[in-house]
Amino acid sequence: MGDMSSGFVTAAGLRLETRWIGPEPEEAPTLVFLHEGLGSVSMWRDFPDKLAERTGCGALIYSRAGYGKSDPAPLPKPVRFMHDEAEVLREVLTQTKIRDCILVGHSDGASIALIYSGSHPAAGLRGLILEAPHVFPELHGLASITEIGEQYRASDLRDRLARHHGANVDIAFRGWHEVWLHPKFRAWNIEEYLPRITVPILILQGEDDEYGTWKQVEAIERQAGGPVEAVGLANCGHSPHREQPETALQAMAEFTGRLVR
Repeated sequence: MGDMSSGFVTAAGLRLETRWIGPEPEEAPTLVFLHEGLGSVSMWRDFPDKLAERTGCGALIYSRAGYGKSDPAPLPKPVRFMHDEAEVLREVLTQTKIRDCILVGHSDGASIALIYSGSHPAAGLRGLILEAPHVFPELHGLASITEIGEQYRASDLRDRLARHHGANVDIAFRGWHEVWLHPKFRAWNIEEYLPRITVPILILQGEDDEYGTWKQVEAIERQAGGPVEAVGLANCGHSPHREQPETALQAMAEFTGRLVR
């Protein structure tokens, strides 16, 4: 793996794009980055590199099926797609021999991290870093998702996303957009997993997040089985690591430092 290498891992029978940074899994804990609903390896930009450098940890970033350079994914996505992705994550960790990790999840990736942590014994999992996690849908978030569908049709959003997703761009967008707006998705709720999560959790939540509110944070604080630290970021929307990178980096590095000391 060395300092930085791109490649693929096979999980659930599909090839998933990966990027490795820094130390091998047997040499240091690994930060495992789980992207948002429209994200990919490349959309994290250099943020994982900076966090790995500051913490001395290795990092694994991967694109889920249907995103980035990974194999396409079948559509439509099932309402339980994040539960399925938690099982894919388990396979990715096994394939990459990561036994000592911190999950860094953004949006849908944060929800996948919560499901994984609440459904598997926490052996080897040191903690969770969550940006804008969802534990249930909110009407204001669903309204924003409806609106971005209009932008995808009418603006340059498709072209901007295609830079990261290439031939997967319509699968990535439609898969995310259609499942979140499916009538059955309104009943989606992962609060049942929270009491079983005993590792420390750090949450970064933008106060201007167009997809979720502080209610998500409160639900996790109230029900998680371990300690929860939450940071509210003023003048910040759905992506703290992009909109306030230095603040996000510092909070995540300090939290990670306490976990690996």
